[in-house]
Amino acid sequence: MMGTQQRNFAPLVNVSLEALVPADNFYRHLERTLDLSFVREFVQETYAQGGRPSIDPIVFFKLQLVLFFEGIRSERQLMRHAADRLSILWYLGYDLGEPLPDHSSLTRIRTRYGIEVFRRFFEAVVEQCQQAGLVRKQPRALSWKAISRHAKKKEREADPLRREQQSSSLFPPQSPRNSTRTSANRIPSAMTGLSSWEHKIAG
Repeated sequence: MMGTQQRNFAPLVNVSLEALVPADNFYRHLERTLDLSFVREFVQETYAQGGRPSIDPIVFFKLQLVLFFEGIRSERQLMRHAADRLSILWYLGYDLGEPLPDHSSLTRIRTRYGIEVFRRFFEAVVEQCQQAGLVRKQPRALSWKAISRHAKKKEREADPLRREQQSSSLFPPQSPRNSTRTSANRIPSAMTGLSSWEHKIAG
């Protein structure tokens, strides 16, 4: 007889998120391997002494790692993805039902920190990975300066006015009847892998 799955969800009672994430989960391994406590020192000067407490800097940088490992293109999509994944909630230190930061807050924090903080963060994470034997100490194909130049180039290409000027120099003017309308608001798709992350922080 063909079965039918009934959608009848009982309320969770005495269930811990700790017990719901498998012991061999990737983010458990990441939590054991990378100690991100150093980021507090990196960003200490960007915060005022008083006022409302902000998002934990460690949570912010953990979210950046999630964005990188999951291949996510935007912070809005990142927060939707985090809300759907128990392992990511556990990695961030958020309990079931606890509200996550808004994606707009991540954008403001990224602007506040600046690219130099992200550069130091990258270097510290790579060093920890090398010490843990997760990556080999091989010469990098791209230097930080090369990646930064590429990110700035992408940013210039995304500017509507600059793109229009470049386009007008490459193609002769056409009559209105035969011209093809292009979207001035189209942003180039994010680069994949490490370059994707570098492009985002350079923005």
